[in-house]
Amino acid sequence: MGTIPPAFEMTRREAARLTTIGLAMLLGPTAGHAMSRLQERPVNLKLMCIIRYQIDPFQKEAFKAYAEAWGPIIPRCGGHLLGYFLPSTGTNDIGWGMIAFDSLASYETYQKRLRMDPDALRNFEFYQTKKFVLREERNFVEIVDGTFERPATG
Repeated sequence: MGTIPPAFEMTRREAARLTTIGLAMLLGPTAGHAMSRLQERPVNLKLMCIIRYQIDPFQKEAFKAYAEAWGPIIPRCGGHLLGYFLPSTGTNDIGWGMIAFDSLASYETYQKRLRMDPDALRNFEFYQTKKFVLREERNFVEIVDGTFERPATG
C-alpha cells in the first residue's frame, strides 16, 4: 500500500469527530442536535476567555439582554461562544461570559471584527449607556485536551 497523500491525512481528534458524526447519523433524528453542534465546533480550540462581570443586581435584566445580544454576534466575528451566565443562587451580582478560540491571534482578529460590527457596536453602546456592569475582568486560560465540552454519559 502507498502512503496517504497529505490532503487526506487527519488527526486522531478529527477522526474521532467524524466517527461521532457517523454514529449520530446512524441514530437518526434523536441525535440531530448533537450532530449539528459537532459540525459547528472548531476542531482545535486552545484558549478560553473567561469574562467575570460584577453587575448591578437591580439591573439583571439589562445584563441578560446584553448577553443575549452577543448570541449571534460572537460566532459571526470568530469566537466560539460557550455562553453567558446570570447570577442565580448565592451571589446576586456576578455574571460570566465564556468564549473559546484556537489561538491568541484568533482572539485579536475577533476583537478587530467586533470593533467593525454594527450589532456589536450597538451592544457596546447599550453597555455604556445603561451602566449595569460595575466591573469587568478577563482571564485567558488554556484548554486541557480531552476535557472540553464533555457531555454526561450516564
